[in-house]
Amino acid sequence: MGGDCGIRIADRGMNRSRRVEFADGPFRNPNSAIFALPYNLPMPLVRDRCICLRKVEFSETSQILHLLSQEHGIVRLIAKGAHRRTKAGHSKFDGGVDLLDIGEAVFTHDVSKDLCILTEWSLREGQLALRSDLRAVHLGTYGVELTGELLEQHDPVPQIFYRLEQTLTDLATPRREEAFLAFELDLLRDTGFLPELAGCVMCGRVIAEREPRVFFSASQGGVVCRDCEPTIKDRLPMDLRLLRMVQNLLKIPRANGSIQRLPRLTRAQTDPLNLLLAEHVEQMLGKRMRLPRWILKPAR
Repeated sequence: MGGDCGIRIADRGMNRSRRVEFADGPFRNPNSAIFALPYNLPMPLVRDRCICLRKVEFSETSQILHLLSQEHGIVRLIAKGAHRRTKAGHSKFDGGVDLLDIGEAVFTHDVSKDLCILTEWSLREGQLALRSDLRAVHLGTYGVELTGELLEQHDPVPQIFYRLEQTLTDLATPRREEAFLAFELDLLRDTGFLPELAGCVMCGRVIAEREPRVFFSASQGGVVCRDCEPTIKDRLPMDLRLLRMVQNLLKIPRANGSIQRLPRLTRAQTDPLNLLLAEHVEQMLGKRMRLPRWILKPAR
C-alpha cells in the first residue's frame, strides 16, 4: 500500500485529533482498522473477601488501602469518597475501612497497575472484641504488618489468609499469646523466612536435649551451638526450653485455618521468642519494622 499509511482519529476528551500509524499487514484499509483498536477499555471487576493490612488517609474523603484478599493476594486500592455519605446516610464503603477490618470488596484488578480502584466495601467483621483489649490490638497490628512485609503483591496464598482471619478472632480470647506465636511461625514457614531451629546453622549439629547453652543469630538465620557461638558477633542467648517449645509448636497439626491443641503460654515465654523472630525478619528484609520495638517489650 503506497502513500500515507496513517489516519487521524478524533480525541473528544482532549478536543484534538491524534494520528494512528498502520504498518502493511492484515489491516490494509485504514477505515476498517478503527474498530480493532483497544481504546480505553474498562478494567474487569472482581469480588473477594479481604482483610485490611494498612490504610492511609489520602484526602478528606478518600483512602489508600492495602488489602489481603483470599484469591488475589495483596492488592493496593484507592477508595474514592470512602468517608462520603449521601443525605440518606448511605455509603459504598460503610463510612470507610479501618485497620484489621474484614469485608467483601469489589475492585478493579489489573496486575500491571500498582494502584487499582475499590468500588464497593461491605463490612463483615469489625473486630469489636479485639479492639477492646490493648494487647490484642498491638498483636493484631503487628501481625498485619508482618503479613504485608513478607507477602508479594498479587500473589495469592489462601492458607495465610485463613490463618490470619482465625488468628484475629483468637486474639480476642485468653489464647492470644500462643495464637499469635503460632501464626507468626506459620507465616514465616509458608513464606520461606523461617529460621533454622532444628540444629546449629553453622555446623549442622543437632541441638542436644541437655545442651548447656544455645544461641540465636539473626545474621546467620538460626540457632547456634556453644562450639560455634564465639565466632558470631550478633549472637543472643536463647533458653533451650523455649527452643523445644517452638519445635513442638511447628509439629502441631493445622486444620481449616486453625491450629489444634495449642498449649497455654504467657508473655514471659512468647515475648523473648517474638523479639528473636523480629530481629531475624528485619535482618532478612534489610530494614526496621515499625512496631516490634514498641509492642514486643518483655513484660515486667
